[in-house]
Amino acid sequence: MPHNRTMEHNTPLISTIVAGLVLAFALGVVAQRLKISPLVGYLLAGVVIGPFTPGYVADQSLANELAEIGVILLMFGVGLHFSLKDLLEVRAIAIPGAVVQIGAATVLGAGLGHALGWPFGAGLVFGLALSVASTVVLLRALQERRLIDSERGRIAVGWLIVEDIAMVLTLVLLPAVAGLLKGEATTANWQSVLWPVALTLGKVFAFMVFMLVVGRRIIPWMLHYVAHTGSRELFRLAVLAISLGVAFGAAVLFDVSFALGAFFAGMILSESELSQRAANETLPLRDAFAVLFFVSVGMLVDPGIVVREPLPLLVTVLIIVFGKSIAAFLIVRLFGHPNMTALTISASLAQIGEFSFILAGLGVALGLMPERGRDLVLAGAIISIMLNPLMFVLLDRVSAKVAAAAEAAKQAATEAAAAAAPTKPRGHVVLVGHGRVGSNVSAVLRRIGADMVVIENDDERVARLQREGFTAINGNAAAQEVLDEAEIAQAHGLLVAIPNAFEGGQIVAKARAVNPGLLIIARAHSVEEVTHLRSNGANLVIMGEDEIARAMIARLGVDAISSDAAVSPIISATAPASAGAAA
Repeated sequence: MPHNRTMEHNTPLISTIVAGLVLAFALGVVAQRLKISPLVGYLLAGVVIGPFTPGYVADQSLANELAEIGVILLMFGVGLHFSLKDLLEVRAIAIPGAVVQIGAATVLGAGLGHALGWPFGAGLVFGLALSVASTVVLLRALQERRLIDSERGRIAVGWLIVEDIAMVLTLVLLPAVAGLLKGEATTANWQSVLWPVALTLGKVFAFMVFMLVVGRRIIPWMLHYVAHTGSRELFRLAVLAISLGVAFGAAVLFDVSFALGAFFAGMILSESELSQRAANETLPLRDAFAVLFFVSVGMLVDPGIVVREPLPLLVTVLIIVFGKSIAAFLIVRLFGHPNMTALTISASLAQIGEFSFILAGLGVALGLMPERGRDLVLAGAIISIMLNPLMFVLLDRVSAKVAAAAEAAKQAATEAAAAAAPTKPRGHVVLVGHGRVGSNVSAVLRRIGADMVVIENDDERVARLQREGFTAINGNAAAQEVLDEAEIAQAHGLLVAIPNAFEGGQIVAKARAVNPGLLIIARAHSVEEVTHLRSNGANLVIMGEDEIARAMIARLGVDAISSDAAVSPIISATAPASAGAAA
């Protein structure tokens, strides 16, 4: 019994997961209450259970491997919303942009290394470590603002993929040129340098060809086969097996990163109609392991470096947060993209992460960079990750000011037009969201010639609608000024087609307050979402499952009224007394 008791408590994996998640939750809640990003709480949780603070110390190697699972699932999820066409569309800016930005950050880092008295090789490795952004931080920031599917999001993800490939090449090339960088060789053996680069590029190309030729056939077929079994458990397991298996296979067989392998697996699967379901199945695990990533970053940091190296650390952070951002901004503007796109890319890249740790560790192992440089990289990473949410807060404020200026100009033009010819109530329909559901709705409204105003926060979709001659407003419909711009007070109906029921409830409540007689129809995915939307004033809430069931019963010839009552008492009772008048 004593032996068993000892074995029961010798569980570093379990203790690392439990300590990491519990402490991250506690400090994340505190951070949220203080109105700062929960990411700060997750990072501090890592510092608390790290080797540089007293008390319990978690297993760093296990934490890093668990964090890698989060990176894999995150990149797989991004791939599910991406396509090869999207990747090729942004190559003209992503490839030169990433290369120039890496070069600029490397020069700045090498300059700091020179000022600290390091040899050229140390400064070069240090600068490269400061040049590459964290996958997890960048993608979380874009997902929180629903920018992944926008033009800005696609450029950022394409940029990230180029950085990923560049770092894979760097990690392969660095051991081959270590002697030259340390001054141990007077002449370069170009064969020893070029052969690893050519081999790595060949492996990356072979992996891409394999995924496009073989993976494109096998992966969707496998998922469809499992879906047809009707087992949700097997489907979830298949999604995890594909994402993790392809990422691991890509790393072992082709020497590419886990992240790049997972991204291609998701991108191949994005062509299947099951991609949305696959994304939903990985979401809970993806979020949990992403939290462990931030905890693992916190564990690497020695807080004492703030006292030992205050000035070098400050310059390191400035290079990461401002040096890279300014370079990225200038590159994006040089390619003719608007300021908001340039600012979004700049904010996304103003941090460093997992590849920086690997590169710094390799530099120290090869004797190229002193441990002092690795400590600066690690501390710079945690500080830049903490500051990154603030960069996006500033971005949101700039975006709000730009929108306000545009709104003021539009309002002035509207008032001038109103003075010339008073307008009558339009009686139009306001459609919120122009994704898969919203685009189908708008197609019908166009066909019948309805007066329609679309509210959408995707720049590209808004621009396309405006080019086609439709009234489209770029913004979040939960903002009162956006609803006012859509003239919700004069509208006949409001169709909320976005999938986020919480945000939909805010939109419904604000619209109802302005226009009590408005007919409001929204979409939901669960009974709880139906109740939430109804409580905020929606006349009708539609669940896809109910509509499918109703259509199936209608095909049997069952009376529509009785089928409504049988299939969905919630929806059949959604129209309040005022709804009939509104309709």
